Amino acid sequence: MKVITTIKEMQDEIVNHKGLGQSIGFVPTMGFLHEGHLTLISKARKENDIVVLSIFVNPLQFGPKEDFSTYPRDFERDRALAEGEKVDYLFYPSVEEMYPQVPSVKVVVQERTDVLCGKSRPGHFDGVATVITKLFHIIMPTRAYFGKKDAQQVAVIEGLISDFNFPVQLIPVEIVREEDGLAKSSRNVNLLPEERQQAPVIYRSLQEAKNAIYNGEKNPAVVTNRIKELVTNESIGKIDYVEILSYPQLKPLEKLEGSFIIAVAVKFSKVRLIDNIIIQID
Repeated sequence: MKVITTIKEMQDEIVNHKGLGQSIGFVPTMGFLHEGHLTLISKARKENDIVVLSIFVNPLQFGPKEDFSTYPRDFERDRALAEGEKVDYLFYPSVEEMYPQVPSVKVVVQERTDVLCGKSRPGHFDGVATVITKLFHIIMPTRAYFGKKDAQQVAVIEGLISDFNFPVQLIPVEIVREEDGLAKSSRNVNLLPEERQQAPVIYRSLQEAKNAIYNGEKNPAVVTNRIKELVTNESIGKIDYVEILSYPQLKPLEKLEGSFIIAVAVKFSKVRLIDNIIIQID
């Protein structure tokens, strides 16, 4: 595995591989890798000739109340994990390399951001879309891999690829879960023992919602109320949101049909957990 820190060197390597007709699988991350990231890398390894992993904590996607400086970082651990997954290139640029001056152009996301987590993080997805645009131009991937746990981000990237005509195939990858159903996250270690016991109710409530829909329930309000009731009765977590929206458009629905997402966010004492399922009703 080769660690690259400059844009020019990364582009030169990619151009060589493209010249040989090799496919490029790309996994963009902000580091502090966990099993969810490793699943993305593993899938990219199976489907491409060359795998590029980027680690870049992107300052543009942090809001004024979110501390960029304290975001967890552990490069040596990340490098060892990437080597273990047989990554070919680890792209690890500095902020100065990616943004040598104040950007004169930024991507502004017009749709799919005023719901779910985006509602409380104005400008966040503008920063995500801007850095992903830069990374796509640097890495020139055949396929790009994103986890479905952040389904809103996947929807935004789908729109970015479509609207800007990037020759990139978006590969959404299923959520990695603990044995009891809790979505894996580096944040789970911050749950108190009682909270960790209760947290699987989030996924359980989503499964109950899915069963109700497959049994004929078409009313979004009935389904969201059932989720809220279960989570409230079986945990001390406070519900941030329960939303059902078309997917990937992320628009409200009057009737449950087509492709849609059921998404939940729950706040515990030290951590906020998110989860979702995407359903297709023909």
